[in-house]
Amino acid sequence: MSRPGMSDVPERHINEDKLARLGGDEFAILLDDIRDAVEAVRVAERVQAQLATPFVVDEQEIVISASIGIASNPSPHTKVEDLVRDADIAMYRAKRGGKVRCEVSDQGMHANTMKRLKLETDLRRALDQGEFRVYYQPIVSLNTGRITGFEALSRWQRPEGVLPPIEFIKVAEETGLIVLMNRLLMKEACQHLRSWQTEFPSSSPLTMSVNVTYREFSQPDVTTEIRQCLEQTGVDPCCLQLEIIETIAMDDAEKSGQVLSQLKALGVGLSIDDFGTGYSSLTRLRRIPVDTLKIDRTFVSTMDQELENLEIVRAIIMLAHNLGLKVIAEGAEREEHVHLLKQLDCETAQGYFFSRPVEAHAILKLLVDNGSARAASVGC
Repeated sequence: MSRPGMSDVPERHINEDKLARLGGDEFAILLDDIRDAVEAVRVAERVQAQLATPFVVDEQEIVISASIGIASNPSPHTKVEDLVRDADIAMYRAKRGGKVRCEVSDQGMHANTMKRLKLETDLRRALDQGEFRVYYQPIVSLNTGRITGFEALSRWQRPEGVLPPIEFIKVAEETGLIVLMNRLLMKEACQHLRSWQTEFPSSSPLTMSVNVTYREFSQPDVTTEIRQCLEQTGVDPCCLQLEIIETIAMDDAEKSGQVLSQLKALGVGLSIDDFGTGYSSLTRLRRIPVDTLKIDRTFVSTMDQELENLEIVRAIIMLAHNLGLKVIAEGAEREEHVHLLKQLDCETAQGYFFSRPVEAHAILKLLVDNGSARAASVGC
């Protein structure tokens, strides 16, 4: 292995600084006699410049890059572990910002770090104490007005009140706690679905939509876990709809295609959630085994006021139908939204116009009021 030198890159004297490997692909550089963060950033830029020069391995050029987090020691009483932690947090912020960059820790970041650590601790405790609840939002046929299924949504029942997913899902995803949370959610949702199907039989059985996060999608046993859940709850696979966000479905074509094919082989339905907010390759979309596109609520909830969003909704519906896919519009909050979606030939919708997400005990009344109770043979 060889690498050309970079004599034009200014360097600090080697005895001033120390380099340590923290583990894996993470390293720490201790800089002595640094006057301010600007000087540390300049050092970080020189490190990135050095790394940008290709390695030669077996006559092949290999280029690596680094995300760098910087933390300073403003007080002689600062603990070493606190300094390393702040630099680590800054590094991950650099990664989220687009990689190949550096970020500097500050007091605001420290406060946010403490808040996040407390939230993580509270999440673990909440899982142990069973504080998470499953709420359900109806999905309604725009042709018949009948409830065709539900989306299962996680809520955190804290002593001070119920927290929506936006308050904790990101941390749950980053820590991996989301895997256990969603396994419990899916099992409970399937149990409720089986009960509602028995009480309200129909020639078109009620369905249940459950989100699959990036962490779950990356688990090697995701297909096995879902199969076991279906077997344990007695839910027909065709009645379970797995919602996967656009970026997961489109990222790493070979891997995502393999996992989606395995899930499809179970007989479950596959939906691309929040469609329109990410980047989709139309060629890729045509080749992956999905059944449904869910239009993101940001387009639907404003399409009666913003012509551009109305045209986006129209285009997505036309695209889906041309590809033989079904459509669910999220964010139908007013009668005007429902009227426009019907005009655009959208099959189903969900949103506050029909119902807010509610707990399981409220679903029975919704089904009775909706007239979904109809004696008929059940089959997918």
